[in-house]
Amino acid sequence: MKGLLAVVAIVILGVLIFGAQLMGARNQFVTQKNEIDARWAQVDNDMKRRADLIPNLVETVKGYAKQEQTVIGEIANARSALLGAHSKQDEINANSQLSGALGRLLVLTENYPQLKSDENFLRLQDELAGTENRIAVDRRDYNEAVKRYNTNVELFPKNVAASIFGFQREDAYFKTTEEEKKVPQVKF
Repeated sequence: MKGLLAVVAIVILGVLIFGAQLMGARNQFVTQKNEIDARWAQVDNDMKRRADLIPNLVETVKGYAKQEQTVIGEIANARSALLGAHSKQDEINANSQLSGALGRLLVLTENYPQLKSDENFLRLQDELAGTENRIAVDRRDYNEAVKRYNTNVELFPKNVAASIFGFQREDAYFKTTEEEKKVPQVKF
């Protein structure tokens, strides 16, 4: 009888320990998922800030570069795509498109020396550069949060808890496109 009681006690203790570990893993997944959402919100916030700065920058450039409507149109289209994105992946794609268009705009300004010395343009360019730096840091932090979460979703024994509670990989990473890897040509 005492032996049976000991076995039952050990089984109950094992179930309690397993249950506690399972709940701990679930809570960690919830925390990491919330961290991903918070990091994404910061990326989103800075991308929207950049989108708000762009019309001012474009208007300043338009005054000097009326014949460069193609680049200005690309920026407007990319900005619209960013503001109209319906998912993280749509925002990431629109953001890459916008980054490329902005790069072409800044290269374009090299052809207009009077624009480069304009106070409004310089101020807007500084604001945009600061925002781009914030976005780069936010992207890195977001990608790190996604990586930590995905690692836990895939590693044993937490992958068991992940499958039980319905946590799945997050695949919306920021990646550098081939277009973004190209070095812009600046001609003086």
